Amino acid sequence: MLFFCRKEYDEGNLRHTAGEKPYICTVCHRSFSRLSNFKRHIIIHTGEKPYSCNECHKTFSTNCNLKLHMRTHTGDKPYSCYYCHKSFIQLCHLKNHLIIHTGEKPFSCYCCHKSFSRSHSLNVHMRIHTGEKPYSCYHCQKSFNTVSSLNVHKRIHTGQSPYHCLHCQKSFKNSSNLQRHKMIHTGETFQLLSLPEVLY
Repeated sequence: MLFFCRKEYDEGNLRHTAGEKPYICTVCHRSFSRLSNFKRHIIIHTGEKPYSCNECHKTFSTNCNLKLHMRTHTGDKPYSCYYCHKSFIQLCHLKNHLIIHTGEKPFSCYCCHKSFSRSHSLNVHMRIHTGEKPYSCYHCQKSFNTVSSLNVHKRIHTGQSPYHCLHCQKSFKNSSNLQRHKMIHTGETFQLLSLPEVLY
């Protein structure tokens, strides 16, 4: 909804103060009380990226995202860990990092009560219980519960073997096969991990 005169603007302000959300997205039906927030939201659906980086010309949907991106060029990392002094571009990255030091695992599975430090890890874990496999191979339609599992599988079709042994230059499709192979050179014995240890 656009305002065309002062009267309409004043009416819009009254709606805002009354807690109404008159700006409704016709795509996802989310509603907004402010026109500026509504306009910012619409960009999600249009794919418009009007903000461009002067350094690498990458484009962004919001000025805020552009400012965050610019830190990759300037090296500015304003968020610092008070345990180890490692610095981060974004506050959310610092918060994720702090869990390493605190050992906090606030996300718990209601099926088996296993706890996780990140919500994403819990979501991936839940697929063990639900059987959900959202990632499908477009070559053979086989499905997987993680992107990484799908990527490893795709190498069967592409023939890629990106993991190389530094001793003999033999190549492998995944890192675990490379680690197992390295035992030949080091003389170590390979310890087979149980499924829960591999997954978590």
